Amino acid sequence: MADGEGGSEPGSESDAATDGSVPAPGAAATPRARARSAALWGIVGGFAFLVLAQGYRLLGPGSLPIGFGGLALVAVAVAAASAGITYLAEARVRAKRRT
Repeated sequence: MADGEGGSEPGSESDAATDGSVPAPGAAATPRARARSAALWGIVGGFAFLVLAQGYRLLGPGSLPIGFGGLALVAVAVAAASAGITYLAEARVRAKRRT
């Protein structure tokens, strides 16, 4: 039906929801999707720390007590912590349907 009356054509939006290719809203995320989301939030956390540290070095009263290598290590630790917290918290938030 070319005019959109009566039925749905293959490949339409209503077919996508019933053939299983698109998860239903509120459905549990796959482990791969959760890991990717957590990794991206970890990257955001690490770069946010580096931006704050650079801002402090530029505008603050003086230099930081650690060098560039120490900042890199702390940024990696912040990234790992924020990725881990995100991975663990996502399941709880999704279970409460607050996503």
